[in-house]
Amino acid sequence: MSYLEPPPMPAPVVVIKDVGGLVTDYQARTELYRAQNREVRLHECRSACTLALSLPNVCVYPDSTLKFHQAYNEITKEADLGVSGQLWSAYPPAVREKLGSLTRAYKILHGSDLIALGLRNCNAPSRPPEIMIAKARLTPAPAPAQGGEFFQSMQSTVASLFGAPPTPAAGPSRPRSAHGAAPPALRTAAEIPLPPARPPLIALAPTLAPATRKSTPAYLRPIPGSAPILETRFVPLAVARARLASAGG
Repeated sequence: MSYLEPPPMPAPVVVIKDVGGLVTDYQARTELYRAQNREVRLHECRSACTLALSLPNVCVYPDSTLKFHQAYNEITKEADLGVSGQLWSAYPPAVREKLGSLTRAYKILHGSDLIALGLRNCNAPSRPPEIMIAKARLTPAPAPAQGGEFFQSMQSTVASLFGAPPTPAAGPSRPRSAHGAAPPALRTAAEIPLPPARPPLIALAPTLAPATRKSTPAYLRPIPGSAPILETRFVPLAVARARLASAGG
């Protein structure tokens, strides 16, 4: 694929082998790629094709080959210094320093050389855009609002319950009322009355087990060493019916 025959958007332009041509044609195509922010990947690129190095989204492979020379007139075959100057000014400064100058003979730079000069390696993933993170300045915190003093007082009260010294409140002094007197402070734990003592639990009182008759079936007899759960007034339905029957009810 040549530099002048790109695939449909948004596929990258992969230059397999381009031997160059009219500089004006390559200049127009380069400006189009620049406006499209088109990615251009160079394998072998010669002569006017090297204008691709001026693109921001160009990359080379480590084994790529780029050949540079002076532009010349097709009819007279003489070097065109004006057009050659346009080619030279389009190259990145590091590439110009590496080349030194342009001559009629080819000067060759491989992809590994260009990568060392700062060009992007096509085999490496593109770097994500850098995000500038603002650094927080160490500035004093603003004075707490009136509502914040309530929570500070609560924190001091809780600290006093556990024996820790109360934390001094930061910020401005306590606000005063319209009559000039300070509002009453929160009551401490020592001033708060304790709730009345709870009455003894009824469940703790021992429950006497009723006497078991010899005629009581085995499945109704309590297990030795066990304690009754229900009170004596709660009896099984079968026992209640038997008692009623014996009483003539």
